[in-house]
This record gives sequence, structure tokens and C-alpha cells, in this order.
Amino acid sequence: MWTPREFPKTKKLSTSLPIRSGADDSYLPPSAVMSTAITPINGSHALQFYWEPKDPTAKYYVYMYFAEVEVLQDNQLREFNISKDGQILMEFIVPEYLFSFSTYRVKPYSGAIIEFSLDRTERSTLPPIINAFEVYMEKDFSQSETLHTDVDAVMNMKKMYGVKRNWQGDPCAPKAYSWDGLNCSYKGNDPPRLISLNLSSSGLTGEIAPYLSNLTLIQSLDLSNNSLSGNVPEFLSRLQFLKVLNLKGNKFTGPIPVELMEKSKNGSLRLSVGDNEELCSSSSDSCKKEKKNMFVIPLVASAVSLLFFLTALAMIWWSLKRRKDRAAILNAHGSLEFENRHFTYSEVLKITDNFNKVLGKGGFGTVYHGYLDDGTQVAVKMLSSSSGQGFKEFEAEVKLLTRVHHRNLTNLVGYFIEDNNMGLIYEYMANGNLKQLLSDEKASTLSWERRLQIAMDAAQGLEYLHIGCKPPIVHRDIKPENILLTENLDAKLADFGLSKIFPIGGTHVSTVVAGTPGYLDPKYFVTD
Repeated sequence: MWTPREFPKTKKLSTSLPIRSGADDSYLPPSAVMSTAITPINGSHALQFYWEPKDPTAKYYVYMYFAEVEVLQDNQLREFNISKDGQILMEFIVPEYLFSFSTYRVKPYSGAIIEFSLDRTERSTLPPIINAFEVYMEKDFSQSETLHTDVDAVMNMKKMYGVKRNWQGDPCAPKAYSWDGLNCSYKGNDPPRLISLNLSSSGLTGEIAPYLSNLTLIQSLDLSNNSLSGNVPEFLSRLQFLKVLNLKGNKFTGPIPVELMEKSKNGSLRLSVGDNEELCSSSSDSCKKEKKNMFVIPLVASAVSLLFFLTALAMIWWSLKRRKDRAAILNAHGSLEFENRHFTYSEVLKITDNFNKVLGKGGFGTVYHGYLDDGTQVAVKMLSSSSGQGFKEFEAEVKLLTRVHHRNLTNLVGYFIEDNNMGLIYEYMANGNLKQLLSDEKASTLSWERRLQIAMDAAQGLEYLHIGCKPPIVHRDIKPENILLTENLDAKLADFGLSKIFPIGGTHVSTVVAGTPGYLDPKYFVTD
């Protein structure tokens, strides 16, 4: 960001013509910046400017930019020297008309006042000018980086909770720029370690992040006044250096782990858990009463309750019958036991937080965002009843997807099938699909190098499907929506056999015409 500054006893010169970078100027200052300059009001005076650094011991690097913005007559000359403290740094500078020139010194400047003087030479007929200057302060990054396990832990927490703080770069280094809410320990040349974390009143929701267990040297943890829920995890009691734990003002439920209570009683841990209405100590009367109430069964029965019981019994019988029929189909067509994990529907509900966040929708159904138990982000694709996928097609699809493994194909994490609920669980693609990225006006512009790399990634994925798989697999629906992008903008193909299922009919590759009109060769529809 270039900012104009006012200097006393100077006037401004300007031109409406563009300023080009000179042959010897590799810094390429913006033309809009170089189109204006200042010069002394009194033509016989020097042009002087200075600043007073906050830290006199700091090292500063100064870059000056010059360009002539006036058309000079044959008998006019603008020539000057640059000096500091009476010592000439550069002499006989003659700015070229509409071409920029820059100068700098490799050795840094320091001191309570840093002042420069631009003095016209004896033969010069015009006073000196300057168009722009930059000052850089040297920062010492000789300190070791924070231990990677601590960095991974807080970065994963940042993603999980969506922390709205300026958490960028290294959490603990340099020491003067450590992250807000963190305290670190520094011992010689050892990597800094995180010892204190304060996320009080930060709008956190969900459960306590499992990544906290990796902060093995943490001494103080403050999660108070948020909307955290669920049970207080056992792993907090295994953080052997934890001295202060503040969980006040949340929505925790269930008992407090016994070991935490014991540490609190013996004075090794200062535990604060107030304002959690449904949280109780494992030995308290409220917990005992709650457990007792869980097993109290009403003795009064009525015709309505009996009818409800009979209805529920009938539904259970019907559900068991459907499962038995589905098991028969499984035996007939082969079990879906692959290296990928088989999830239950209740696990899917937990992973997606009851299908809370929608990533996208299509003819196959809806895609939801979720987290596995280890904090890994995933995309959960629920197959709708209107997508046309029966159980046999779903089984064939899972078998197909477990065959393919390539860095440019979206990874299948697992699947689930329970009653009428079927779906697939994929790795999460942080940057969505290519169409979204290209059409989003707020997104950063993709360089041509990155665009070519994305195209290369997609081509390598197709090459694997066509050549690396035996028998070959034909995608049939390549389009920007089906090219997904990781956090590093690496491209991966998706929906190869999802939105349009490959029916099992003697081969693993369907010859039925499928795909999106506009992305396929029109002759394909005629000749296939």
C-alpha cells in the first residue's frame, strides 16, 4: 500500500502520462505512484526528509525512486546528489523523463533520527525531486520454529472452531509476534512450546477439540464463556503439566472425569466448571439422581400406551425383515467388506452434526461437511431416493471405487448402508470445485501456471482411469464441477461413477450414453 506524505517547504509535480520502468530498474514501482514527485519550493534549497524510528537499534533498508515528470528545455538540467550526515551516498543523479530509476544501499541504517538530503549539483539548473521511497525494518527470525506437534494442534483447532483471530505464521516465533491468546516457553535453541491457551469468549461450539491432547506441556487452558457441549473428555486429566482448567459458562453435560476431580481436590489443578447446568461430579447427588431416574419405568399402563407398544413392535418386525432381505442380497452379490470403513447411520449423524452443514446438492442427493473422531474433515454424500440408485448399483459402485487409488482421484474414506439410507464418505476438498473457484468474484485470481497444473492433474487422473485400471474406467462426465481442489489447489477428479452409475452387465464399464450435455462430443450420442 503506497501512501502519499506531505513534507514542509515542498511542492508537488505531476504528469498524466504513464511512467515506465527503466532498463536498470528491477523493482518495477507502480506508474500511478511514479507519476507524482515533490521538489523544494525554493529552487536553491536541498530536498530533505527524515523519520525518527521507535527503536534506534533496529536496522532499516531504504529504497528511493526517481523519474522526471516535466519536459525539460535544452538549457535545463536536473542533477543532484544523495547524502546522509554530510556523506555523499550517490552523486550526479539525472532522472530520465517518464522512466523510473531506483537506488538503495545494501548496508542498513539505524539511529534515533535517520535523515537524507538531496542536493543539486553546481551545474544543475533545477532543484532535486523524489517520486517515492520505501523503508523496510529488518526482523530477526533466528529463533527456532515452534514444535510441529504444537503447531498442528492449534492449526487444527483453528479450522475446527473457525477461530476469528489473527492466527497466521508460527504461533510462538518470533517471540514478539506470538499469537493472541497463547503463551510459549523458550529454552535456548530448543523449539518453543505452547504452555498457555486462552480461548475465552471466542464463540466456540461443539465438543472440546481432541487436538488439545497433543499440547503435552500446556499449563493453563481457558475455554470459558463459550457454547461448548458434550462430555468433558478424559484426556484432559492426562495432561500432566496442566495446572489451570477453566470450563465455566458452557453447555457441558454428564460427569466430570474422576481423575480431574481428584487433581482438583489435592490442589494440583485449579478447576473451574461453574455455569454448566447439566454438568456434575461423578460422586454428586445430582449425578446419582440422574442415573436413578434413567432406570425408573412408569408402572401405569393404558390402552394408548399398549397400542403404542404394539405399533412399535410391528415396526421393529418390519425393520428386521427388511434387514434380513438385504442380508440375502448381500450374500447373493458379495459382501461390502473392503479396506474402507463401514459406517453406521448413527455414526454418520455424529460425523455431520445431524447434517448441519451442506456443501452441495445434485441429482444424486446432498453432500454434507463432517468430522471423523480424529478430527479429519470429510464430505458425506447422501444418496437420495430419487437418484435412481438401487442397492445393486450402490454395491457395484462401492466395489468400483475401492479399486481406484491415485493422487488425482478423490479418496473414498468409507460407506454406509442402513435401511433406506445409503451414502459414501470422501476426503474433504477445502477449495470446492473448479467451477466455483473460476466463477467466484471474491476468489483470488488463478495464475496461468496454476491453471495448467490443475489441467495436468485432471489429465493424470483420467490417464489412470483409462490406462492404469484393468478393465479401463470411462468417467463420462468431466466438467469443472467434477474437478475438486485441495487446500493447496491440487486437482482431483470426483463423481467417476457416482452421479451416473455403471450397471453390472458383463463388464465394469457401461457403454450406455451418460454425462452432461455440452461437455461431451455430440457425435458420442450418435455413434455410441
